[in-house]
Amino acid sequence: MKKEARILLSHGGGGKLAHQLIRELIIPNFSNPILNRLDDSAVFNLKGRLAFTCDSFVVKPLFFRGGDIGRLAVFGTVNDLAVMGAKPVYLSVGFIIEEGLEIKILEKIIRSMKRAAEISQVRIACGDLKVVEKNSADQIFINTNGIGVIESEVEITSSNAKGEDKIIINGFIGDHATAVMSARGDYKLKTPIRSDCAPLNEMIQKILKVCKNIHVMRDPTRGGVATTLNEIAISSNVEIEIYEDRLPIREEVKGFCEILGVDPLYMANEGKVIIFAPPKESEKILRVMQRHPLGRNASIIGRVTKKSKHPKVLIRTRIGSLRILDMLSGEQLPRIC
Repeated sequence: MKKEARILLSHGGGGKLAHQLIRELIIPNFSNPILNRLDDSAVFNLKGRLAFTCDSFVVKPLFFRGGDIGRLAVFGTVNDLAVMGAKPVYLSVGFIIEEGLEIKILEKIIRSMKRAAEISQVRIACGDLKVVEKNSADQIFINTNGIGVIESEVEITSSNAKGEDKIIINGFIGDHATAVMSARGDYKLKTPIRSDCAPLNEMIQKILKVCKNIHVMRDPTRGGVATTLNEIAISSNVEIEIYEDRLPIREEVKGFCEILGVDPLYMANEGKVIIFAPPKESEKILRVMQRHPLGRNASIIGRVTKKSKHPKVLIRTRIGSLRILDMLSGEQLPRIC
């Protein structure tokens, strides 16, 4: 397949060009015994409790410092399973491609997905590819589904936060959104910040080996830490307090946000997990995180103060005052994951 070639409508038509794309690009990169059968459904055996998730990825630009839409699609789906206490096993991948996309760009994305799947130790078991007319999409959209096995006896859900729970995050906030916005060039702002796009499953499984008494785990993607905490507060009917001076935010991200007039707490992340756990377990979880490459800057950032009929999130500022940290209203930064 010539590198300068572009996607044609006929690549999505199920004929020779479609089969050529699958045989020459898809199968060589995602090859495994289940996918290679090219049946209408993947067939496999799993035992125990399962977690099942789906997601769609529409990031712009497709490539940014620290990641790309393919890496994002794999890691984002893996993380949605991992924060439920599941070990990710299989993914499906659906491509919606705009006519005219250079095949070398598609190949770069697929190779990135291949590497991301290898790092995450998951298999891409099935998939689909559709081509739409030019100007009907924005180069490429990716839809995923993921299946994971919950091997330990954990009950992790957003409605399970309890009074006095400590709130832990594994590192710096807002890196992903900063990297994507910088890559767009709309504001002519340059930053060395890389996306935190990474798979959380290995670190989370290490945590679960030493602590199964975890009440809530969430990855704060769209809407950021503030929106995720508000969702948990509402689901669990609790009041949450976080500490401004303990929030791990890079100075470069703070500066970037100040220029744009946005708040890092509403910025998307793609390699972060927020954990709610009892006080006696929190230090144990923190130690495991800090021994892992993805958790070296982990911190306890707050606590659940009480059950409440009026759930809310409060932030204790550096000067000791309290203010309400509300859920994101509208879209602060579009097309970032």
